[in-house]
Amino acid sequence: MYDISAIGVALRCVASESFPSGFTITEFADDADPFDLPAIDIATPAMTVNGDLVTFSAPTPITITLNVIPGSEADNNLAVIFEANRAAKNKRHARDEITIVGTYPDGASLTLSEGKMTNGMPGNSPASAGRIKSKSYTFAFQNLSRTRA
Repeated sequence: MYDISAIGVALRCVASESFPSGFTITEFADDADPFDLPAIDIATPAMTVNGDLVTFSAPTPITITLNVIPGSEADNNLAVIFEANRAAKNKRHARDEITIVGTYPDGASLTLSEGKMTNGMPGNSPASAGRIKSKSYTFAFQNLSRTRA
């Protein structure tokens, strides 16, 4: 039997300039995937003029999306990183390098490093359900390493 419970997942986020000591994220949204790590293509297939299959590999960024409870400590901290790294006229952006370490209930861990925040919500938006939408923040990383339980 396999126990695939996600209860107890936690992330540690370190931003080189904004949060060099890091902070822990546990306040995940209930209406969106809390920690979405989508599939990535590691090779591209093509067919030659004679019908032979060829493939080629190219580096691909590893993207993740975090969905947190609006107004939570995690949201407030991620909003600081978002604003510190948002480029604008007459504004120096932080150029944070992001590292996120995820720990799972079974003892496994996932480390994403050499990353940047690439997308976020600049404010709160109401949802048609009568509540504030979960806050979504997207990151792209260069490296990933995992440990198994």
